[in-house]
Amino acid sequence: MFTLINALFALIMIGILLLIGRFLKQKIRLFQSLYLPESVIAGGVALLLGPGVLGAIASTVSGTDSLLAGGLFPKAMATVWSQSPGVFINIVFAALFLGEAIPSPIKIWRKASPQVAFGQTLAWGQYVIGLLLVLLVLSPIFGVDPIAGALIEVAFEGGHGTAAGMTDTFRKLGFNDGGDLALGLATVGILSGVIAGTWLASWGRRKGYINRSPDPSSELQQFRDKIQNTIQQTIQREPTEVRLTRARLMDGLLIDPLSLNLAFVGVAIAIGWLILAVLKFIESVTWGAGGFQVIQYVPLFPMALIGGLIVQVVTVRLGLGSLIIRPLQERISGVALDVVIVTALASISLRVLGNNLLPFLILAIAGIVWNIWAFVFLAPRILPRYWFERGIGDMGQSMGVTATGILLMRMVDPDNHTGAFESFAYKQLFFEPIVGGGLFTAAAPALIVQFGPSVVLLLTTGLLAFWLIFGLWNFKRMRKTFRQPNL
Repeated sequence: MFTLINALFALIMIGILLLIGRFLKQKIRLFQSLYLPESVIAGGVALLLGPGVLGAIASTVSGTDSLLAGGLFPKAMATVWSQSPGVFINIVFAALFLGEAIPSPIKIWRKASPQVAFGQTLAWGQYVIGLLLVLLVLSPIFGVDPIAGALIEVAFEGGHGTAAGMTDTFRKLGFNDGGDLALGLATVGILSGVIAGTWLASWGRRKGYINRSPDPSSELQQFRDKIQNTIQQTIQREPTEVRLTRARLMDGLLIDPLSLNLAFVGVAIAIGWLILAVLKFIESVTWGAGGFQVIQYVPLFPMALIGGLIVQVVTVRLGLGSLIIRPLQERISGVALDVVIVTALASISLRVLGNNLLPFLILAIAGIVWNIWAFVFLAPRILPRYWFERGIGDMGQSMGVTATGILLMRMVDPDNHTGAFESFAYKQLFFEPIVGGGLFTAAAPALIVQFGPSVVLLLTTGLLAFWLIFGLWNFKRMRKTFRQPNL
């Protein structure tokens, strides 16, 4: 157990670790070249100073009763950290679409259907690869739990946040090592995504696949400038009537805009909780009464995402949409994600990774190979225009986080001449609610337990085939509408 003061000091230490991560990134060129987020560096520092590394060394040298046998951090602080990812991930997903302009599904589909097809192909392919490995290698030879077949998608598409959020689900289903393996894979994914993406960007320039080739020496500075000016640019892009409407609605309200936007996040999470509670009740009195349960193991965060969509749509319909300020939602989500990543990495059990090293490496290598192969061979056949600029963003997202995809798109198209950023953003509306931390990501482990990996493999193979066939057909259909050949 821990007290509120323990939680306060645990959060204070997270802030200190983030400052250390920022300092190390400024001083170590390797971290800069890999574009490692400060939260990942901070989480790595916490892991090294925790019981798994520093504590293990102290126990070996001075015995289990030594002062540092449990690492540098108090046990109560470690307890707070171990429970934080599953809590703060709900804030991340609740804020995902709050403040976003949500066009009609038809408009989005017309603009982003090739991007949706390619992104879905990547995601379902990760399930197929993982489940095949489980059936043919990992379970027969290493005795790995069949749920491991979902780890590539959970870790690579979902990233650290989803991996951390799924830890409790893995434990409920008896796969106690799943959370640590997923977090380890997410770390490998983000590193390999940046490294492979940077190399592919250089390769694409040499081959002439990139429509506009910016000066490589100025790319890093351009990227930094864009990140630093994100908030100001977003506010400046807001129409004047939006700012005036917000000022009118806020007139007389004695509440800080940040507090108000945090309240919208809370409402979104509450709606998500109600949806999940209703679904669990329906399951308990229908199919769940016979022992078949899936919703019981679904975490809250995908429902929080749906709650955020509902809040956004309702506030816009009521004329209150201007109260939700997108830059503030991004800051709220960003802080929560930093907490998730730092605490999740700090809580990794290195012993679990060591005990499952070969299965871990097999899953990691297979996921990396699939993503790169799909980008090089499938993207040119699914994305009818600017396949390199648009495809590399999806590849980056499928190997780490959305930020990795945006980073790689900035490398090859810093001024967004190809419109890749809009298509990438629109795609998320058809993507995030399902995979990459969506409903299927949350339900997949329970489906594997209930039906077995073979049945889920057939299902995901069918979905992979559907999106691949649709992508190839849609490519031919859309190419006919373009006069200029693909560059």
